[in-house]
Amino acid sequence: MIVLAFAYAVFEEAFTTQTLFNPNYLHLNLGLLKPAYIPALGIGAWWTVFVLTLHTVWSISTSIALVEAVVPNRSSIPWLGRLGVIVTGVLFIFGAAVSTRFSLRQDTFVASVPQFVCSALVCLVAAVVAFCIPRTSPHPAIAGNVPNPWLVGAGALLAGSTFLMIPMTWAWWAVVAYLTLDLLVIAAVWRWSPRQEWNSMHRLALAGGAALAYAWHAFVQTPAVGQANKTTRIGNAVFAVALIILLAIAARQNTGHTAGQEASAATLP
Repeated sequence: MIVLAFAYAVFEEAFTTQTLFNPNYLHLNLGLLKPAYIPALGIGAWWTVFVLTLHTVWSISTSIALVEAVVPNRSSIPWLGRLGVIVTGVLFIFGAAVSTRFSLRQDTFVASVPQFVCSALVCLVAAVVAFCIPRTSPHPAIAGNVPNPWLVGAGALLAGSTFLMIPMTWAWWAVVAYLTLDLLVIAAVWRWSPRQEWNSMHRLALAGGAALAYAWHAFVQTPAVGQANKTTRIGNAVFAVALIILLAIAARQNTGHTAGQEASAATLP
């Protein structure tokens, strides 16, 4: 799912918005491609790593994990049948077309053919890799301790906050910092998640910490479009409170779910 999230990130930023290649997206003078610019590829390494991580971690993976946490009994089974997948696919294509048309109406920039081709290949390879990754057992049997869910959530909050606060002026050092954070979090989750004691509360803590980092950072971030006025901050507060309520509901759901799983495991020989 995370690899597919990466494929989506490339698709959106290379095709629908073209921010990976547009030197002046929507004429906002944001200078997204200037830090750590790579002339041969026509991209900015800082923006590429930043925005692809942003979508992979927050837009897709965190969102899915939070929704699954609300209904833990259905978190590991498909939610859609064949018809549902088709309808969702059609809606996705429609949304992408509308978004692309909006972007082109606001900014007539069009990336080069080689840039589009390379981006399409990256999306295709990522999608193939995603379906080739072996499925893990829903009941891993690897022994070993894991951190308390509160520590996992705090770690996710710290890692996410650090990522969002790294300034673009660091250029290549920012790229190094981003990749280091990405690899550290991947390594930690890769090490702990197959263990017996890792459960739905840990997954919720991981997603909750990341989401809270995004929520608090909204209050100090300058909007790309518009100004940070009172209305903007009220909106930030509303969504932050909604997130906290969602986390509380999910925590209650997963506490009962985890207790039930432990009781069932205790009765097994």
